[in-house]
Amino acid sequence: MTTIVSVRRGDQVVVGGDGQVSLGNTVMKGTAKKVNVLPKHQVITGFAGSTADAITLRDLFEQQLEKHHGNITNACIHLAREWRSDRALRRLEALMLVANSEKTYLISGNGDVIEPEDGVIAIGSGGNFALAAARALTDNTELAARDIVEKSLHIAAGICVFTNDNLTIETLEAEA
Repeated sequence: MTTIVSVRRGDQVVVGGDGQVSLGNTVMKGTAKKVNVLPKHQVITGFAGSTADAITLRDLFEQQLEKHHGNITNACIHLAREWRSDRALRRLEALMLVANSEKTYLISGNGDVIEPEDGVIAIGSGGNFALAAARALTDNTELAARDIVEKSLHIAAGICVFTNDNLTIETLEAEA
């Protein structure tokens, strides 16, 4: 129960998320950081779902990045394969967005590795609200990717009770 959105525009990719942690219908924390940069490989990760499961998946993804020498596509495919086929991992309840300067992917426990066609993708309970807003802003404005992510998250926070306005936004520039 969160909102994570990614927008790729020009030479930037931006991933942002809110900070709300809910337990049932109670807000337990409002300042969680669900978007992180893995500095060694210059990859941004964002997660929605169970915190412990998401951290486990982020760690496994980082191991796959190491194993595949920073190749984000191979790391995603191998993580999805392991997640789907391993008896213990199969029970993890989370979704991940990962992005580097060239590619963005959504990874799920169903074995999905999805690259958005238009450079815009979102996950979480407020994901569809943020996705709709981000697509509209991308198609109808000249706003920068970071501004689109920020505005999309604020729109989602105004609609989804499991999303707040305490945002973490990370940006990567394309390599020259």
